Amino acid sequence: MFEQTFKNIDNILKADGGAVGELGYLEQTSWIIFLKYLDDLEKERDEASKLSGTTYTKILDEKFTWKEWAAPKLNDGSPDHNKGLTGNDLIEFVNQELFPYLSKFKAEISNLNSVHYKIGEIFSDLKNKFQSGYNLKEVINLVDSLSFKSTEEKHQMTSLYEEKIKVMGNAGRDGGALYTPRPLIKCIVEIINPKLGETIYDGAVGSAGFLSESYEYLKSSNKLSSKEKVFLENSTFFGKEKEPLAYMIANMNLILHGINSPNIIHTNTLNENIRNISQKDQYDIILANPPFAGNERNEVQQNFPIKTSETAYLFLQHFIKSLKVGGRAGIVIKNTFLLNADAKNLRKELFETCDVHTILDLPKKVFTAGVTTIVLFFTKGKPTKNIWFYQLSLNRNLGKTNPLNNDDLSDFSECYKTKSNSENSWVVSINDINKETWDLTPNNPNRKVESDERTPKEILQQIQELDNQASNALNAIKNLL
Repeated sequence: MFEQTFKNIDNILKADGGAVGELGYLEQTSWIIFLKYLDDLEKERDEASKLSGTTYTKILDEKFTWKEWAAPKLNDGSPDHNKGLTGNDLIEFVNQELFPYLSKFKAEISNLNSVHYKIGEIFSDLKNKFQSGYNLKEVINLVDSLSFKSTEEKHQMTSLYEEKIKVMGNAGRDGGALYTPRPLIKCIVEIINPKLGETIYDGAVGSAGFLSESYEYLKSSNKLSSKEKVFLENSTFFGKEKEPLAYMIANMNLILHGINSPNIIHTNTLNENIRNISQKDQYDIILANPPFAGNERNEVQQNFPIKTSETAYLFLQHFIKSLKVGGRAGIVIKNTFLLNADAKNLRKELFETCDVHTILDLPKKVFTAGVTTIVLFFTKGKPTKNIWFYQLSLNRNLGKTNPLNNDDLSDFSECYKTKSNSENSWVVSINDINKETWDLTPNNPNRKVESDERTPKEILQQIQELDNQASNALNAIKNLL
């Protein structure tokens, strides 16, 4: 049901023309689903309060609840067509009353982690892009048929929502910035192995893939007490995101997973001077995939000891400073970080202050942008001595229709347990690195090179056979002309 509903909504959005592309479709779908989910959440909390003999105070004023403006119903549960808005009346209400009401929470609420404030932040940066109120009403009716009450329903919705994010990532450059392949995220989380009570941070949160996967990992691998559940949902996951759409999607994604008040701040992480980061601002675990491209202005670069215009290199400095001593990190970054002269001082800083124990070298097109990447696994507080490299080598070409899967990473995960040498893995001692360049270009000494065992006579014979085949093909074409 969820999958077909998403397809139907996309078709309506395409016909409407107000939103453009996968990115635009997801944005418009998200705010409507968010308000429906909020309505189901309100009902759930109201029912729970009645059972406990307490009174529940609703988040939204009655006029702006889903059942009032979006899907009013008669006593028998059928739609109340006389009360329901549609056409120009619906567009006018959404643009001039609903969105202004929801966005004002940002200015009125001081608690940045409250649901009210999250609503205000999300709708302050959003615009309704439906041109036709009839199309909007059709989408509202589709979303109204969805239910988010049971655990199974929420799981199905979350899976499909993340599938939409994946499709958006495959659609092109803009969406790709939000999407890290789920098998890679899952593998990184399993290697880092977060524990209950640890704090987890992503300063380039995107669609919150790392945080949501970490939540599922901790939730499924532990039998939680009520106190642990509260800590897991409220005090474990933290993130920052600059882009308004990504911020909304991150919050929506975490809320669908069960984190009702995500600790995601809408801000440009790089505007923070890392010299001001103290111990209270640090985290036990950092998992992130900072932007691959981008050039930062001089005033932004002043926030960092090592000046560079490369966005990812500034993020890496931020992550090192934001990690507690003894804390663990798994960071995706372009493989050119290992050899670029511009990153020499940053490599030196990283290897002298952190134990970079593992580097996973990924093949091209793990990301749809075609950028070749690595994953840095490190622990802060002691210098690097030995680095275990693993070069992921696949027997197929990756692409949009042939993406990375869990099986692709199974050998890496297994070999990581012993960090043994193999055809795909080897160890580099930090003592063997040129301290002038700190160049760490991956050079696998164990990779087997296939030799051509044919004799010269056999090679010449095969060349002759190919020439004959080409000649016969040309003659056949001439006879047809």
